[in-house]
Amino acid sequence: MAAQVVIVGAGAAGLMAAGWAARRGLNVTVLEKTNRTARKVRISGKGRCNVTNARPVQEFIQCYPANGRFLYSALHRFSNQDVIEFFHGLGVELKVERGQRVFPTSDQADEVGDALENFARKQGARLLFGRRATELQVEDGSIRGLECVGPRGMEEYPADAVLIATGGMSYPGTGSTGDGYALAKQVGHSIVEPRPSLVPMRVVEDWPRQLTGLTLRNVTLTCTYGRESVSEFGEMMFAHFGITGPIVLTASDTVARWFSQGAEVVTAVLDLKPALTPEQLDRRLIRDFEEFSRKQFKNSLDKLLPKSLIPIIIELSGIPPEKPVNQVGKRERLQLGDLLKKVPLTVSGTLPISTAIVTAGGVSVREVDPRTMESKLVRGLHFAGEVLDVHGLTGGYNLQAAFSTAYAAASGFLS
Repeated sequence: MAAQVVIVGAGAAGLMAAGWAARRGLNVTVLEKTNRTARKVRISGKGRCNVTNARPVQEFIQCYPANGRFLYSALHRFSNQDVIEFFHGLGVELKVERGQRVFPTSDQADEVGDALENFARKQGARLLFGRRATELQVEDGSIRGLECVGPRGMEEYPADAVLIATGGMSYPGTGSTGDGYALAKQVGHSIVEPRPSLVPMRVVEDWPRQLTGLTLRNVTLTCTYGRESVSEFGEMMFAHFGITGPIVLTASDTVARWFSQGAEVVTAVLDLKPALTPEQLDRRLIRDFEEFSRKQFKNSLDKLLPKSLIPIIIELSGIPPEKPVNQVGKRERLQLGDLLKKVPLTVSGTLPISTAIVTAGGVSVREVDPRTMESKLVRGLHFAGEVLDVHGLTGGYNLQAAFSTAYAAASGFLS
C-alpha cells in the first residue's frame, strides 16, 4: 500500500507538491478550507500572475530580504528555468516582460491556477474542499496524521507525511489566515512575528490624496529611519491613503520592519528627476524659464512635470503662482530645484497585513531542513511556500520560492 501524504492548502505550493508527490507513487490528499484551488495565484499580478523571473538563478538569493540563503538548495533543484519548462509542458505559454518578469502569454492568472490544479489531479492527487486543519497528530516524534473540520464535523486523516502549505496572512479572503502558524506552534515550532511586506504606505501629508491615480515613472523614493535608509528607482503611484506602486512596495519591506521595531514615523523624499544632477536640473530650469519668461510661474513647468503635479510643487515651493517667471530669482530657482530632487513625505505606517502582497515572518527556517523542507522537530512534517519565514521582492520571486520549496518537500517525503 502506498504511503499516505496529506497536504494542507491547495495554493501554489500545495498543488505543486501534490503533483510531484503523486508522480512518485505516493497516495496524496490535499485539504483546502475554501471552495477553490489557487485562490491567491488567481489574483496575483493584478490577475496576470507573475510566475517567476528570467534572470540568472544565481542572482535570486539577493532578491529575498530574509533568509534567502535558506533557498539555495531548493532554487537550484527546481530553478526558474525548471518552472518555465514545467508550465510549457502543461501547455501554458509564457512571455518575459520588463524586469525579466515572466507572465502567461494570455495575461490570465486563472490559466496558471487551472494548470496547477490539473497537474495535481492528473498525477492522482485527491483534492478535498471545505476542510480546515485543526490539529497535527504526532507520536514518538513522528507525524501520524491530522484532524480537520469538514462539512460533516471532525475528520481524521492518517498520514506518513504532512505538508503545511497554508500561506501567510496576506489576502485572508484567499484562505491565508495564519492557520499554518497555529499548526506549527502546536508541535513546538517557533514563529517569527508575521508582518506585511510588499504593501502600500500611508503618509501624513494631504496632497498625495489630491493626486490619486497619478503614476510617476523613473523616479527615486528614499525612506530613512535613524541611520538606516532604503532607496528604490522606478514607478510609483499616488493613492487616497498615500503611495503605492512597484518602488513603494519594494521599499515597504524595510519600512514595515522599522515600524515593527517601534518607529512612529519614517521620513521620505521623492526625487522627481533622478537622471539629472542638481547642476543639470538648474540648467534645465534656466532654459525653461527663458522660454516661458513672459508667463506666470504657474505656467512655466508644463515641460518638466505632469500637469496635475504642478500645483502641488508650486505650493510646496513657496513661490507665488502668479509671479512672472522673469522675476523668479536665483535663490528661488535653486530652492525649486532642490525641492524637485527632494519632495518631502512623512510615512505614518503601512496598510494592514491583510492588504500586503506577501507576509514576512512565519515558521523559523532554523527549524527546517533546507534540502527537504522537513521539520527538524517532527519527522515527516514538512513546510512549503509563504508559511515559512522567507519572502521575496516583487518580480516573481515569491511564487518561485513557493514552487521550489514545494518541489523540495515533494522530493523529500519519506526519503
